[in-house]
Amino acid sequence: MEYAEFFENKLKDLRSEGHYRVFADLKRHAGAFPHASFYNQEGDIQNVIVWCSNDYLGMGQNQLVRKSMTKAIQEAGAGSGGTRNISGTTHYHVLLEKELADLHYKESALLFTSGYISNEATLGTLGSMLPGCVLLSDELNHASMISGVRNSRCPKVIFRHNDPRDLEMHLADLDRESPKIVAFESLYSMDGDIAPIKELCEVAKRFGALTYLDEVHAVGMYGARGGGVAEREGLMDQLDIIEGTLAKAFGVMGGYIASTNNICDTVRSFAPGFIFTTSLPPAVVAGALASVSHLKTSQTEREKHQERAFTLKSKLRKEGIPFLDNSSHIIPVMVGDPVLCKRASDALLELHGVYIQPINYPTVPKGSERLRITPSPLHTDEMMGHLIDALKDVFERLSIKKAAAA
Repeated sequence: MEYAEFFENKLKDLRSEGHYRVFADLKRHAGAFPHASFYNQEGDIQNVIVWCSNDYLGMGQNQLVRKSMTKAIQEAGAGSGGTRNISGTTHYHVLLEKELADLHYKESALLFTSGYISNEATLGTLGSMLPGCVLLSDELNHASMISGVRNSRCPKVIFRHNDPRDLEMHLADLDRESPKIVAFESLYSMDGDIAPIKELCEVAKRFGALTYLDEVHAVGMYGARGGGVAEREGLMDQLDIIEGTLAKAFGVMGGYIASTNNICDTVRSFAPGFIFTTSLPPAVVAGALASVSHLKTSQTEREKHQERAFTLKSKLRKEGIPFLDNSSHIIPVMVGDPVLCKRASDALLELHGVYIQPINYPTVPKGSERLRITPSPLHTDEMMGHLIDALKDVFERLSIKKAAAA
């Protein structure tokens, strides 16, 4: 087989379809989010405003978080020194797991190197260990959850997105005594829609299923202490396992689950994705600990974040710029064509210093390509005005259809 030719052709196909991904070469400015420097292929440097970061609250640039990380490096050095089992459980890890368990009112929490790994490892391990287990997964669940379900090698059922009735129909077809896990997200990151958590939990519990909720795009931003949508709606006690990330609203890196002592200990003891990898560096854990602790008591970032999202949606609506309206902070501006979406992103960056990464297949279905905007508490009215003008200019240049102004 001509290996080089095979891979070259696969990449050619990706480029011809408009789905080839180009990473923006950025350097964020410490303490000055959302400002960053963009390095183009010619080596030129351009100052840009980042409008698509998952650092939703700007906590990655927060002074308290940065000071905590710097202090941890001075106290404990750069790396953790090993896996969690072999010298890699630092005191910072122990403190953060206690803080996360408390955040979700659970007995225990378990840290992972990323949110992807926490989903994959937990669902894969529990699904494979429970005898005769069936995993029921929302059709729009994240790739990490899909991978965990697949790796469990247990029977799976895909239920219609955010549809408790469809879930109920599937559960009714299963053996009532067999173990079951119902896995879904609280806030879906591409469309920004929120799951009917109460109804899904009611159905799952009626059929004796464990409930597994991915809160990665909600922790830190929703709820009185940043516990997510489930906390906001008073439903955390209905969830057997809550999974979250430290890399979005908390602004650092890592993933976790919060659950009972026995479930966390089972995953700790049997999940290869937890056991056989070096643990997070002490500085990263210290930064996350500072961020989680701060957002448990501070409402300032959450309130400003919601106001900024509402304000930008109002401005987009007024100008007739098409976006998927929802009740969350995520604003998907729809383009509907992969090539056009990439061209729009490039034009915004090159002509206006506005960075919004194009979102194409396989992240979203073909035909629903978009510019996913995530306003933060640190995006000003002036920045919003500049963004609106830039979008209007680029949409006109590229003849991208605008919605009727509301």
